[in-house]
Amino acid sequence: MIQNTFKTCVVGIDISIEQTIFAIVDIRGNIIAEDSFQTLDYANINDFIAKLCDSIVMLAEANGGYENIRSIGISTPSGNYLTGCIEHSPRLPWEGKIPLAAMMRDRLGLATAVANDAHVRALGEAAFGCAHGMSTFIVMVIGYGVGSCLVSNGQVHLGSKGHAGEVGHTCIVDHGRPCACGRRGCLEAYCSNNGILTTAQEVLAESNTPSLMRSCEKLTPKTIEDFCNQGDELSIEVYRRTGRILGLGLANYASITNPEAFILTGGISKAGKWLLEPANEAFEENVFHNTRNKVKLLTSTLVDSERDVLGASVLAWGVKEYSLFK
Repeated sequence: MIQNTFKTCVVGIDISIEQTIFAIVDIRGNIIAEDSFQTLDYANINDFIAKLCDSIVMLAEANGGYENIRSIGISTPSGNYLTGCIEHSPRLPWEGKIPLAAMMRDRLGLATAVANDAHVRALGEAAFGCAHGMSTFIVMVIGYGVGSCLVSNGQVHLGSKGHAGEVGHTCIVDHGRPCACGRRGCLEAYCSNNGILTTAQEVLAESNTPSLMRSCEKLTPKTIEDFCNQGDELSIEVYRRTGRILGLGLANYASITNPEAFILTGGISKAGKWLLEPANEAFEENVFHNTRNKVKLLTSTLVDSERDVLGASVLAWGVKEYSLFK
């Protein structure tokens, strides 16, 4: 079969609780055009799909034509690549199991792939980031929650039902803090945004030591990081404890999977040395001895505003092409 035409662009989409970003990306990873809207403005999933699809068509027509789009890739919390669904996301406004890939394909007539944010970030790091050239590595997403994606010998490990990588819900402290999942002692209960704020409350309650945190009206992981940079003793202790717990969790993970590197992404990863140094110390103390000093602990170098749509574009290129308009 002789084919004289080749579609040179895909659409990469990143759905988060704050906003939905969508971009036209060419075969070399260049973002041709990008736009966004507020996710929570559309509490009904059908209204959201209508808004997203109409916006994609408008953006494509203004930048080379809709007929030049090959396929669509979507990064979303609780996305399952094997089913193409958002499955019971605790952070998005739509309840239950949402057949997102099928809904997009039916409306736009293009092949659509869906995956969770850790999966998509792993694809982006392999193609454009600091995992380029690695065959076995783990991407960690540390922010509102804690998730991961293991790439083993060049293949994303999905598990039998597509739910692999939920390291945030592995027990790290026996009978520890309650977690949003309903269990106790999960890694996420200590290393997520809320986990860090809980640690801050514990640290402040343990002594009367002066701290910038005491007079802060709205404490966040970012403000605690800023206080660390100002030399605040108790703020530094908050990130030291968080890093130690994270390092222990990564050591357990590495002892089982033997990766070349962990690549940290998400807002908490930006804490830099305040998080990484205690995490690395705890990691090396607890990892299996044959793995000690052999695993890199890296922070993603990709720009936040581009990373997820680029990863979603890689996802889009990997789905089998389908179009109603051939």
